[in-house]
Amino acid sequence: MTQAYIYDAVRTPRGKGKADGALHEVTAINLSCTTLNAIKKRNDLDTSLVDDVILGCVDPVGEASGVIARSSAIASGYGASVPGMQINRFCASGLDAVAYGAAQIMAGQKDLIIGGGVESMSRIGMGASGMMPAFDPSVAIPSYFSPQGVAADLIATKYGFSRSDVDAYAVESHKRAAHAWDKGYFNTSVIPVRDVNGISLLTRDETIRPGTDMQALGALKASFAMMGEQGGFDAVAIQGHPEVEAIDHVHHAGNSSGIVDGASAVLVGSKSIGKATGMKPRAKIRGFASLGSDLALVLTGPVDVTQKLLKRCKMKMSDIDLIEINEAFSAVVLRYIQAFNIDPNIVNVNGGAIAMGHPLGATGAMILGTIIDELERRDLNVGLITLCVAHGMGTAMIIERV
Repeated sequence: MTQAYIYDAVRTPRGKGKADGALHEVTAINLSCTTLNAIKKRNDLDTSLVDDVILGCVDPVGEASGVIARSSAIASGYGASVPGMQINRFCASGLDAVAYGAAQIMAGQKDLIIGGGVESMSRIGMGASGMMPAFDPSVAIPSYFSPQGVAADLIATKYGFSRSDVDAYAVESHKRAAHAWDKGYFNTSVIPVRDVNGISLLTRDETIRPGTDMQALGALKASFAMMGEQGGFDAVAIQGHPEVEAIDHVHHAGNSSGIVDGASAVLVGSKSIGKATGMKPRAKIRGFASLGSDLALVLTGPVDVTQKLLKRCKMKMSDIDLIEINEAFSAVVLRYIQAFNIDPNIVNVNGGAIAMGHPLGATGAMILGTIIDELERRDLNVGLITLCVAHGMGTAMIIERV
């Protein structure tokens, strides 16, 4: 089997996903072009060698409709021979785009791909492409469908995480993200987004609040109590876990992932293409996996898929030096740390989506790049990237520095 190597990884800063966000005037295609152009320039890349551009996009409608990967490649001046494909596995789309391309390299069918993702959540609202499972009883009933926030509160209740626990985790996310930016840890991979005149619109993640503290978060009301209690979703979720008598609603905007705009791109290829082009690999992909998980808890997929992937790679959790898990909600990460009894100081060491935001289709590839940079900075070797996925799924990848 051919080995797949990561040669480069870039991302845009994450802009607030509202009309007053710094990236609101930038279309999804232009966000993608920012990363594709950076990959081309940084690697002096002959784009005709790229066998595919694969981008995750969760809401590929309106300006992001069609095959946004192909459109972005054309708009970025890539060779006309470069095809493109858009994929959607909700929040894991960006990481799965990389995995899908890597699998084809491993199979010997491609030599060089770009995987990544994009989401302009300020211009195309979350859920714009629809959410059929919420409205089709044949799917909603057997899957105990409830909003993700209610599921996150169910996780917190079932596994014993209090409001103070989830708020404290959120405070730490902002603290770590602010520290990472101040120390320049993201400088290697974050590419400024510019307007048509070349003026920078955003150079740094926009939603980090270094002054976030327990008092500020404590003043926020639980976001999902009304829809859970009055909307009936608590009763639905509890049907899947009847051992829980009542759900304690602890999540709110301050300890949940932020809605943002952003794009990411990862250059993956075989060893031979690296030698032919003079590119030096930064990491190799040890393995990846996806699965369906508990339907009522929805967001515990990272625990299950990590167990599956470690077994597939014949590894133990003690073999992993750093972990990036998407901070969809505080309880997702706290449950992961609890399940594996791991040191919190190896998890999301530079903060995560609670502080910096979660541009759905792009996040998986973003945190892949983040962990490569941090492994290099700390001179460590093995990293694991994982994300929970809507509708009860999980995705993970293990990489090793070269």
